[in-house]
Amino acid sequence: MIPAQAWADARLLWDYHRMHHTPRPCSVAVGLGSHDLGVADVTAELYHQGMAPVIVFTGATSPTTRVRMPRGEAVHYRDRALQLGVPDSAVLLEPRATNTGENIEFAKEVLAEASVTVSSVLLVSKPYEERRSYAMMRKLWPEVEVVCASTPMGLEEYADSIGDARMVIDMIVGALQRVLVFPGWDLAIEQAVPDAVMAAYERLCDQGFTSRLIPDAAQRT
Repeated sequence: MIPAQAWADARLLWDYHRMHHTPRPCSVAVGLGSHDLGVADVTAELYHQGMAPVIVFTGATSPTTRVRMPRGEAVHYRDRALQLGVPDSAVLLEPRATNTGENIEFAKEVLAEASVTVSSVLLVSKPYEERRSYAMMRKLWPEVEVVCASTPMGLEEYADSIGDARMVIDMIVGALQRVLVFPGWDLAIEQAVPDAVMAAYERLCDQGFTSRLIPDAAQRT
């Protein structure tokens, strides 16, 4: 059982991680690989709404996705999008990336090879990865406008859809650690973190929601 205070703290982090952008037409939609096929669902829906003429799905596998998506995250995302009516001609595949920095850099390469001119990116991720992904895009691809999008769910509904609430909260905590430390590693722009969010993050760490933290992150350079 997850205590009520932990749920309340996780909701604070959840709301902070969401960028609350309004989707608008962009040059391309980039779906960031993960264990969550909902990223592909949202990307497909935005394509059908005319928000982007081309999609890049990016991602190899990770310890979290090796069993669920043995052919690679991007491949499974593409399959899902095709099932949802997106034409294969509108989907570009980037199957090598193993982290968000590589997602961004390799997606840029795929788009350049396809001669797609990019001035804006509709960046589709898990809900709790919006802010970190945005901060990394602003650092690693600063010349493009970034609009974030994700599954429009509340925390509890999302955790139910994943089927592992503790893993979701662990990931929410890990995502905030990366918001805090990545600017110092030259991987992301700085993001202000409200005191209430920091306090909630520290309580969740104290309660053991730490499996997705980067070990010794404060000591790394």
